[in-house]
Amino acid sequence: MSNTIQSDVLVVIVNYRTPDLTINCLRSLVPEVRAVPGITVTVVDNNSEDGSVAKIQQAIAAEGWEDWANLLPSSHNGGFAYGNNLAMRPAMQSANPPTYFLLLNPDTEIRLGAIKILVDFMECHPQAGIAGSGFELADGTPWQTILRFPSLLSELDSGLRLGIVSKLLSKWVVARPSNNEICETDWLPGASMLIRRQVVESVGLMDEEYFLYYEETDYCLQVKRAGWTCWCVPQSLVMHIGGQSTGVDVPDSPPKRLPKYCFDSRRRYFTKNYGFWYAAIADLLWILGFSLWKIRQTIQRKPNYDPPYYLQDFIQNSVWLYWLQGLRSKLSGFNFRST
Repeated sequence: MSNTIQSDVLVVIVNYRTPDLTINCLRSLVPEVRAVPGITVTVVDNNSEDGSVAKIQQAIAAEGWEDWANLLPSSHNGGFAYGNNLAMRPAMQSANPPTYFLLLNPDTEIRLGAIKILVDFMECHPQAGIAGSGFELADGTPWQTILRFPSLLSELDSGLRLGIVSKLLSKWVVARPSNNEICETDWLPGASMLIRRQVVESVGLMDEEYFLYYEETDYCLQVKRAGWTCWCVPQSLVMHIGGQSTGVDVPDSPPKRLPKYCFDSRRRYFTKNYGFWYAAIADLLWILGFSLWKIRQTIQRKPNYDPPYYLQDFIQNSVWLYWLQGLRSKLSGFNFRST
């Protein structure tokens, strides 16, 4: 790969009530700013209302980062896609839009050379639309990043959790085994995702109807449908804590009840991209699989690591229930008169 990069990168960090982590993330970017010409960073505060704006702004000034970092406060928390678009939209409309956009979570820390490696890869692979980093947890544990698009069979496997079935459905399981080599993948986590400007020109910005979760899965699907490829570049290493803004999937913490937007995002992904009946069948397969898993869990006395009320919340937010609610609403709008 080339040692000289003539490119500019806009890094977008969406903060929601994690100012200390955001500042640590910015600090980890200092060596990258020196190594890669033209890096600028926009921190979007998603209406945290916890003092984040003042704290981050003070850190930028105190550390002397004003030349490459700025803060963009939002008066509305519209979610992950909304926050990223708030920074990307004016950049795309400017006279000189960036060559690349790097979406970076506030609960990450860039390891040395991570951005340069991603940009080098993209410069050498013009058909690559998105390249993502490899991840590790704070203790150095690797985190799976090679992912397939969700499907009917992956939803069955996700609910059922039976080893022999997972082996039979190995070609459809969402998380693929990683060998720490550069490889093409279906989709990438939005925690560190480098997007080529031409991709945004052809596909547009991220779908703001997703509040959180599935937005990067959906975006990668649109990118691949437009003829681009997505790649995992594990040599670009990023530490990712996970779940700090939402409280969902926090490592080494008891599972919490999933917020409604998790189910809303899943439902939107399937209905938007595959239609009502596909989404409805996906729901049924997951419910069937998970119900069988709960029976087996009880009989075999297996530990329970699922979020509280998981099955109940899933059913209440399923495509079927939403369809029935919509049908009931339509019927209630009719005035029936006896003849």
